[in-house]
Amino acid sequence: MSRGFVKEDDQEETPLVPPRAEVPNGVTNYVTQNGMNELLAEKQCLLDEKASIDASTEQEKRIASNFINAKIHLLEERIAIAKIVNLSDQPQDEIRFGATVTLKIGNSPKTQTYQIVGVDEADIAKNKISFISPIAKILIGKKVGDKAILKLAKEDRVFEVMEICY
Repeated sequence: MSRGFVKEDDQEETPLVPPRAEVPNGVTNYVTQNGMNELLAEKQCLLDEKASIDASTEQEKRIASNFINAKIHLLEERIAIAKIVNLSDQPQDEIRFGATVTLKIGNSPKTQTYQIVGVDEADIAKNKISFISPIAKILIGKKVGDKAILKLAKEDRVFEVMEICY
């Protein structure tokens, strides 16, 4: 049907859904079991939200439903390509995906602890960094006592591995 025969009130905007954190082409979407549980819980929350849409008009309900469907679609695509890494299978004395690492950074006497996780689970506020982040990349394969150097624009930042836990 030609757009000329559609009432203006019937025209709906395609929902603009913010993209999820990017997984580069050719990179496996590794997740911890906790990360997968969070993805599945997020999907359930979206399904619950869709089931309980409270809109004053049918058009508002359709728009809200389309937005949630678009978010679910992106989430399902991410879940479909996720590969759960069993942390007990990782070499316990070496930094790999899923490791919780205690680091001494530069000359600071304080230590900082981070867990290397999947892109969807990464949250710096929770000290969780993505396995594709520059810091994680330089730490992978290191052992306690090893140092990793992150080259920054004005300086090199040295990370000394103090502890590795899974």
